[in-house]
Amino acid sequence: MTGTIVNVLAILAGGGLGLLLRGVSPERFRVTIMQALALAVILIGVRGALKTNDIMCVITCLVAGGLIGESLRIESRLESLGESARRLFEWIVSIRSPKTDGSAAPRSAFAEGFLTASLVYCVGAMAIVGSLEDGLYGAGATLFAKASLDGVSAVFFASTLGPGVLLSALPVFAYQGAITLLARVVAPLLSDAVMAETSAVGGLLIVGIGINLLGIAKIRVGNLLPAALLPMAYLPIAGLFAR
Repeated sequence: MTGTIVNVLAILAGGGLGLLLRGVSPERFRVTIMQALALAVILIGVRGALKTNDIMCVITCLVAGGLIGESLRIESRLESLGESARRLFEWIVSIRSPKTDGSAAPRSAFAEGFLTASLVYCVGAMAIVGSLEDGLYGAGATLFAKASLDGVSAVFFASTLGPGVLLSALPVFAYQGAITLLARVVAPLLSDAVMAETSAVGGLLIVGIGINLLGIAKIRVGNLLPAALLPMAYLPIAGLFAR
């Protein structure tokens, strides 16, 4: 799990640097940086989405994944985790949230940072492929490359979204670590076709994250997360019916 550990440390280091910059960066710069990040996230997502060779697979997985995610209330549970971490963080460092006009926001900035960064770092082919290579061959090159990208983006995410970004290191460790440990079990299920459609579905989820960051709409990306795993089931079943 060397690659995953390096990835986690890169997120923590980048996020810590971003928090230092947060105090010296004017609000107008943070807004522009966030918009730039959102556009970059959308570009990354579009590149992944274009890898699909089976549009029906993508549609079916998104719809089925959305139904599963809504039933499990994945996004609200992630938000609750982020809120619990925020309260713990405030208690430890004696930070108090700034006063508002009395109207409670549906999601705090801390939870927003945690959820956004977690989704960006966990959804994508590099996390899956890199973790498999680490588990099967002890090769961490892909995760090392991912770590450098995540570390740089963590600087900007933390400078705009705050300390919740650092907490995203936990789901990255759990998600990539689990794939690494189970690599020999799941590797036979991940053919080139499955990986292409997984990248496509994950790419669309990343586009959704970018849209959320721009404030264009509110897409519950967390509840769509199961869709990224469904190509492993869809393609074998579709192949049986094709025969």
